[in-house]
Formats: sequence, C-alpha cells, structure tokens
Amino acid sequence: MPKTKKEIGGIDDKKPKVYKSLRGFRDILPDSQVYWDKVEDAARKIATDYSFDRIRLPYLEQTQLFERSVGKGTDIVDKEMFSFVDPSNTKVTLRPEATAQVVRTYIEHGMLNKPQPVKLWYFGPMFRHDRPQAGRYRQFWQFGLEAIGSNEPIIDAQIIIICFRLLKELGLDVTVQINSIGTPESRRDYIMELVSYFKQFRRQLSETDKKRLQKNPLRLLDSKEPEIQELKVDAPQIVDWLDDTSKQDFMKVLEYLDEAEVPYELNPFLVRGLDYYSKTVFEIIPNVTREVVNENEEEKSQNALGGGGRYDGLVEMLGGREGTPAMGAALGIERIILAMKAQEVPINKQREIDVFFCQLGEAARRKGLSVFEQFRSAGITTGEAFGKGSLKTQLEMADKLKAKVALILGQKEVLDGTIIIRDMESGAQEIVDVKKVVEIVQKQLGG
Repeated sequence: MPKTKKEIGGIDDKKPKVYKSLRGFRDILPDSQVYWDKVEDAARKIATDYSFDRIRLPYLEQTQLFERSVGKGTDIVDKEMFSFVDPSNTKVTLRPEATAQVVRTYIEHGMLNKPQPVKLWYFGPMFRHDRPQAGRYRQFWQFGLEAIGSNEPIIDAQIIIICFRLLKELGLDVTVQINSIGTPESRRDYIMELVSYFKQFRRQLSETDKKRLQKNPLRLLDSKEPEIQELKVDAPQIVDWLDDTSKQDFMKVLEYLDEAEVPYELNPFLVRGLDYYSKTVFEIIPNVTREVVNENEEEKSQNALGGGGRYDGLVEMLGGREGTPAMGAALGIERIILAMKAQEVPINKQREIDVFFCQLGEAARRKGLSVFEQFRSAGITTGEAFGKGSLKTQLEMADKLKAKVALILGQKEVLDGTIIIRDMESGAQEIVDVKKVVEIVQKQLGG
C-alpha cells in the first residue's frame, strides 16, 4: 500500500484554516486611518476647547449596570448585549454604551465633591449584537460628552452646539432635530394617551411593536416599521403634555441655539431609544445621503450621526445623590466617516513629510538608524525605507511623499563621515558633515 505524503515527509497535506474577522467586527486598515485620525483629533480639540476632561473607561461592566440604566424592554438590553458569566461567576457585559459607565464613575470616585458640572469626554468602542449594515457594526466607535451636576438649559445647548460644530468642522452639512420629552411625571398621562391611540390599530402592529405597546410604549415612536411611520403622523404629541418647567427649559435651549446660529428642526416624535432620558433630546442628521453598498444588500446609510439628551434621574437611579441633573451626547465615528465620504469631504490622504532618508549598503543602514533618530528627536518629520536597497526606488518614494529634502547615505559617505542632501524640487545636491546635517536641514526648511 503506497504511503501518504504525511507518512513520507511528516507534513500534513491538509491546508490550514484561513481565519476571518467575526461578522459585524472589522479591521480598520492603514488606508482608512486618515479619516479616523482627522475625526479623533477634531473631537479632542473641540472637547478641550470647551473644558471637557477626557475619561477612559473599561470595556466590561456588571450586566446589572446596563439593565438598570438603559432599561429592560429596550432592544439593547433584550436583544443586543454581549453578556456572559466570567470565571468568578459574575455576570458581565461588553459595554453597549458609555453614559451609564460615566455615571458609575462619577458616583464611585466621589466626583460630586468637585466643582459642578463635571464635564467629561470619551472616544472608544461599544458593542451591540445588532444586525450589521452600512454604518452599523457589532463593534462600533463613539465620541461622547457628558456634563453631570447642572440643570441649566445652557448646558443642553452647549453640548448640542459642540456636536454640531464638530461635524461642521469636519466638512459635513447637517441639521439638528430636537424635542423635549419632559419629566417622568409629565410623561405618565401622555403614555396613557399614546397607548390608547395605538390600541385602536393593534392588528396592524408587528409582534415586536405589540410588545413595545405593552412594555415600553414610547419605543413605538422609534419603530422603523412602515405601519408605525404612517400611524404616528396622527398620534398625540408629547410636547402638548409637558409640564411648565420642561416647556420653559426647552424654550431656553432653542433660544441659545438661535443665538449660536445652529439650524434645528422640531421633531415631536423624537424620543431616543433609552429609558434614562428626560426633557431635551436631540439627533443630528446629515443633509446629504447616498446609497451605500453593503456586502449583502444595497441600503441607505443609517440616518443619524449621533444624538443625546438630558438624563436627570440616572445618577440617583444608580445610587448617587438625589436630584443630580445631567446631560450628554454621543456621535458614531463610522457613520461620520461614511457621511464624509458620501458628501465627498476633501481630505489629504497623503502622509506629509519634510525629509526622506535613503541608504545604500549594510554600513549605511546601521549608521542610518542613528541619523534617522536625530531627525526624529529634532521634531523633523522624516520618512524612510530601510527595507529597500535600490536608491532609485527610495527616491521615487521620497517624490511620491512630496518630501522637500532627501538624505543619501552610502558606503563612501559612512567612511568619510559625510551625507548627501538632495533638494527634491531642483535636484541640486551637496555633501555635508553628517554631524551637522540636522542643523543644516533645519535652516533649509526655515526652522
């Protein structure tokens, strides 16, 4: 009986498995980083400009934190959380959102003793087991702002203004949609009226919306079902049921937005999707959309780039001081980048460098490492291709990167203690002392 390849050479002829990323999770490759860097840099700058301090939060929390804050009956808690029991027998969840975490941090670390409001911002991944589609992933990134400890309407307006200005500075054409959902007390009568209205059309509702009608009627206004879209046109509007304080606060928020020249639209059916919201709620919508090709189907990108609202009862609900007010918002990074591409926002995808280092031969490579480090330490943006041996190839890379100056170091230059400086525009070259090259290049660059 003939022997197999495995028996002859000790090698298994079976091909190894090729692994791919999980559905809804994706790699962000180097070519995309220019968008991500631009968004994060702009977010960091505007948050700092408005005196928000950065906070970095853990990815895992106790499951009860989100069940309590986001609310049972919401899609996030009922269907979308990545929850499991860890080795210490604690039920934990990958964070589906960060507001509850920020409130937990505020309480745990005694931030109520700091000057109020405490203003915090974050930038990081969230996790929801949602149906992947254009602009929506199971691991997705958010930039968020939270201001805890003030009930002044100007805080609501400030957070809306920051989100709007950030998106405008990123080159996007957007509009704010805004509403007030009042206090839990003022919502009770409205919810009874809303239930009464939708019960007339119970047979037309999907099974999901029938459950919402029973457990969490406000979520019906979030439903994307065509039947609900038609029915809610004649549904009662929450603004007609607001208490006097909610009405007055809402009018002040709108006045601040008018003063700041932030365009907005009143949306009487905007309620947001989480249980902890009260009073002001808002979303920011791009004014231009396009069809995005998904790996499975063609769909329009998700509409809202982000949003938020006031959550005056959440701190107390999670064990903090009674009556602590708060306001927050979050923007979806993937959606922002999709909108930037859809609106064809110009962006420089080219890495900008001043100097490109070229080397020829092993001795030049060794010496080149220290020369390169001298330029980096001097704050001069420098490119290199230590993995390339051809001078022609390296100079082509320098030209492609639009370097102003190329440094050329070969075997002879190493022995002589010199280096060649080449002006990439004119092609002129000069030989200089390698010990003085940083100083000479700085002068040529105007530094």
